[in-house]
Amino acid sequence: MSHADADHHAPSHHEGEGHPEGTLKGYVTGFVLAAILTIIPFWLVMGDVFDNKNVTALVIMAFAVVQIVVHMVFFLHMNPRSEGGWTLLALAFTIIILVITLAGSLWVMYHLNTNLMPAGHEMSQPF
Repeated sequence: MSHADADHHAPSHHEGEGHPEGTLKGYVTGFVLAAILTIIPFWLVMGDVFDNKNVTALVIMAFAVVQIVVHMVFFLHMNPRSEGGWTLLALAFTIIILVITLAGSLWVMYHLNTNLMPAGHEMSQPF
């Protein structure tokens, strides 16, 4: 096999073959989506749009999940075809960590009030 034949059979990194290349259009699209997905939750909180704070928290978390996907697609160029499926494994790991982090954060915030000391109880000073 000649050098030219070896080059012909070498894997290429084109967008259609699972290796998306970063283009200016892709990065700008990702940036605009990320900015929008940041501005909307900020507006929801500052404008006190929902009366129920739990609804606000769930909507903000939904926007956070969508923003993670936007970052993974537009900036990390992850899809099921790239890197022989390893990026799909990285996506699954990211989702597991995300669920653990969000569930743990919500659990801590929900139960924080229960575990705090009552307001009327003051600690005695040893001095």
